[in-house]
This record gives sequence, structure tokens and C-alpha cells, in this order.
Amino acid sequence: MARPPQTARSERTREALRQAALVRFLAQGVEDTSAEQIAADAGVSLRTFYRHFTSKHDLLFADYDAGLQWFRAALAARPQGEPVVESVQAAIFAFPYDVEAVTRIAALRAEELDPERIVRHIRQVEADFADAVAERLRATTVGDPLRVAVAARCVGAAVFAAMEVWMLGEERSLAELARMCRTALDSLQNL
Repeated sequence: MARPPQTARSERTREALRQAALVRFLAQGVEDTSAEQIAADAGVSLRTFYRHFTSKHDLLFADYDAGLQWFRAALAARPQGEPVVESVQAAIFAFPYDVEAVTRIAALRAEELDPERIVRHIRQVEADFADAVAERLRATTVGDPLRVAVAARCVGAAVFAAMEVWMLGEERSLAELARMCRTALDSLQNL
């Protein structure tokens, strides 16, 4: 998994690499694109590329890393007394999605990667997402650690089950992903 950026400059470099990869991937496919090409298009060295990503395939999931950072901040900004499922829904749906980019990246993942690789990566991001939810629960409620861990993992599992089904399905519109996430989270309203 990619390392988190440490500085604004690092963040800009990661974004430049992500954008360069997306352009190349769409033009010539993932397998016909090299890390060297992506680095050159982003104006950085290959060594810099590998400081930010372990492989070109990690770039197909770079949007998750950025989204997770944004999600943590949005979740922390929610009102203290708000139920966790409502906070999570509000944080997810407040994200400033680039609908076209999300749809294109999802299509690339489905076309270029085997489903097992997609699911493996989603499971790692799901664990990070559940950690963010657990932080929120610990900050807003007094509860025993087991209840916090179970609730956080249930919320993470609901969101990422919806995402997994969406990514591997035929209908990959952002509206469909939103519908599936709402349905999954609505099933947890008694938390």
C-alpha cells in the first residue's frame, strides 16, 4: 500500500502521478504503461515515483487514499451528538467527487485487474475506514473497546460491501454507488 504524503509538495507530486497515470492508462491501458512513462509525464524521477507508490497498479487505488484522508476530516467535523451511521453517511456524501474520474477509474480497475486484486485492496482500505470510524466513536461516546471495535467494523463492512458489489457489477455510476451505500448503511441504523 502507498505511504501517506507528508507535505503539500508530496501531495502535489502524488496527484501529478495519479493524473499522469490516468491519462496513460486510458490511452494505452494499464499493462502497456510503464512506471517510467508515468514518472516522466508527471515530471519526476522513477525513484520519486517509487517513493510514493509501490507499483503502477497502486495508482488505480490512489483515489481511495486521498478520499480516506478527506473522510477522516469530514467525520471529525460532524456534530458530537450525531449517531455514527448518520455521521458516516453525511461524511461520505459530502465528498467532492469527480463523477467522470470515479467512473473511469472504476472501469479501468474492472478491465485491467483481476477481481481478487480489487477485493484485496478494498479490504485494506475498509480496515483503514473502520479505524477512522472507531476514532470517531471513541471521541464522541464512552463505550467499551469491544463495542467500539464491533460497531466500527460493521459500518466499514457495510460501506465496503456496497463498494465491492458496485465495482464488480455492471452499473458503475456514482448514483448507483450512492444508492448502494445508503442501503447498506440504512441496514445499520440501530447501532
